[in-house]
Amino acid sequence: MTETQGNAKVLIVSFHHPELMRGGAQQVAYELFQGLQNEPGIEPVLLASADTAYPALYKSGACITGFDQRPNEFLFLPAEYDGAWHRTHSVRLVEAYCEFLRTIRPDIVHFHHFLTYGVDFLSLTRQVLPNARLVFTFHEFVSICEANGHMVRRSDQSLCSQASSVRCHQCFPNLSPEHFSLRKMWFMRHLQEVDVFTCPSSFMIDRYVAWGIDARKIRHVPNGQSDCTRGATLPAFDGPKNRFGFFGQMVDIKGVQIILRAAAILREQGFTYFRVELNGDNLRYATQALTKEIEDFFTAENERPFAERIVLSNGPYQVDQLASRMARVDWSIVPSLWEEAFGLVVSEAWAFRRPVICSDVGALAERVTDDVDGIHFTRGDPYALAAVMLRASTETGLWERLSGAIPEPPSLAAMVAGFLDVYGLKQNPEGSSYLETKYPLGDRTQSTPLQKFP
Repeated sequence: MTETQGNAKVLIVSFHHPELMRGGAQQVAYELFQGLQNEPGIEPVLLASADTAYPALYKSGACITGFDQRPNEFLFLPAEYDGAWHRTHSVRLVEAYCEFLRTIRPDIVHFHHFLTYGVDFLSLTRQVLPNARLVFTFHEFVSICEANGHMVRRSDQSLCSQASSVRCHQCFPNLSPEHFSLRKMWFMRHLQEVDVFTCPSSFMIDRYVAWGIDARKIRHVPNGQSDCTRGATLPAFDGPKNRFGFFGQMVDIKGVQIILRAAAILREQGFTYFRVELNGDNLRYATQALTKEIEDFFTAENERPFAERIVLSNGPYQVDQLASRMARVDWSIVPSLWEEAFGLVVSEAWAFRRPVICSDVGALAERVTDDVDGIHFTRGDPYALAAVMLRASTETGLWERLSGAIPEPPSLAAMVAGFLDVYGLKQNPEGSSYLETKYPLGDRTQSTPLQKFP
C-alpha cells in the first residue's frame, strides 16, 4: 500500500460543466465531485470544459480559469479541437494542462470523457504524473464509433453491434478502410495508459470487451445521483394513467420525434384521451430536419382549441423543478434511437415511482424489465409506441403493478463508494486516506496490459 501525504487528491476531468450544458456524463461527473467533498481525507478537484454558447467565459490568453468563484472548480477553455482524431492542435492548451497537473498534483485523475480535450490527454497525464492512478469512465462509444459514438448505421439508421474497417468505411465512404485501422490504433495507444476503466452498465462492458479492452481492467459502477425528489412524495393520480412525459435532450438520437409521431397516430385512430408533456433542452444541437418536424408539429397543435391539444412543450428544467414536472405525468417515455449506456432519466423516473416506457435496446432494456417495472417497445417504431401508450392509458391496474415493482435507483452514496473502491482509496482510523494497490503506483509494468490492435 502507498500512503498519501494529507488528503488524497482526486482530479475529475469532465466533458462540459452541467450548469453550462445539460447532459448525463457531466451530471454524473459533477455529482461525484460533490459526493467526494463529503468524504473525509479526500480533496476532489473538478476540471470541466466550457461550452461555446457562452463566449464571454473565454478570456483573452486564458486556457484554464476558475468557475464562478467556487473553490476547486476550474473551467477548461477548449480550442482547435480535431473531432476526427479527438485531439487538440493548440500547443498553449497542452502546456496549460500540463502546468495545471503539476500545480494540482492529484493522486488520482478520473476522466469522464476526452471530448473537448483529446484522447491523447490520457498519455499526456501519464507523462506528467507517472505515479498517479488513471481512471477512465466510458459514457458512450466514441472510441469505437466515428458516428458520434452512437453505433447507428448512417445508411439506414439500423443499430451497429461492432466496428470494423470495412463497416465503418460503409458509413463514411469518403474515408478509407485504412483510416479506421489507424483510428483504432490511435485510440488503443492512449487508452493503454489507463489503470482502470469503468462502465455504468453490463451491456456497455460487453461492447468494449468485444472491441478489445481487457475485461480484467473494466469495472461496473452504475451512475448514481443525489436525491432528486428533494423529499417530495408524489401521490398517484386519481384516474386513468394516461399522462406521458419526455425528459431529456431534444436531439435526434434521443427519439423525441417518435413520441410526436405516436401521438399523431393515436389521434388519427380516434384516441385522444391522453396527454404528452415534453421537458427538454439542447434543441439547438438537433438537425434541421428534427427542428422543422418539431416546429411543424407544434404549429399545427397550437392552431387547435386549447382543450384539444394533447402534446405540450414545457422547455428545459433544473433538478429543483423535477418534482413539479413529474407530478404532471404518470409514465416517463425514453424513446432513444441508440443503445443508451445507462439512462439517467430512468433513475429520475424511478425516484418518483413513475414506470418507464422505453426502447428495447442497450442499457434501457437491461435496466427496465419489460412488463415487470416498465414496458419496452420496438426501437424507432411509432406504431409500437402508440400501441403501448394506448394500453398504458386504458388497462386497469397496469400502472399500479409496474409502479409497485420499481427498484430503488442507484444512489450517490453507492456511486461514490464504488469509485472509491476503483480508486483504491482506504481510510485510516484517524481520517486520513491511503492508496491501496496491487502494485506500487510508480511501477506500471505489473499492470494488466490492454490488448493491442494487430
